[in-house]
Amino acid sequence: MSLRNFLVFPQLSDSVFADRFSRIDRLFSQLTGDTPVTMAPPYNLRQLDDEHYALTVSVPGWKESELEIEAAGGSLTVSGRKEEHSENAVAPENDNGGSGWLHRGISRQDFRLSYSIPEHMKVMEARLQDGLLSVGLTLVIPESEKPRRITIDHQTAGVIEHQT
Repeated sequence: MSLRNFLVFPQLSDSVFADRFSRIDRLFSQLTGDTPVTMAPPYNLRQLDDEHYALTVSVPGWKESELEIEAAGGSLTVSGRKEEHSENAVAPENDNGGSGWLHRGISRQDFRLSYSIPEHMKVMEARLQDGLLSVGLTLVIPESEKPRRITIDHQTAGVIEHQT
């Protein structure tokens, strides 16, 4: 299971290095035949306007019952845990490929993605369609914390006349 933290608001950070690490990890995995360390599904994060954001996670083959979305403590977590299927119970997989598979290239490993979000970010909707999990996010700032314009009163001082 992989745990990766991503900021919702992009900053100049080590995301370039993380992408390069993922590519190097995949290259070594292909050479050695091992499973890559980072098996998190790809995602898109899009800002629709000042208050609305859309997170899309590619999860082909996953069912709604296998996916979980949780928002708590400034963190949005998307995780997937595969269910045990009846075919696995009848003919469990082993090293010699015993359950009829000739090639199994579609990865179905459990995953966990964690995103840091502002405290007032709310998950408004989530839907799974065509292998894409779409999560709608809205930044809801309370009126008491929104910037407000303060008017400056202009007082005209009475004219002081010199009296003799």
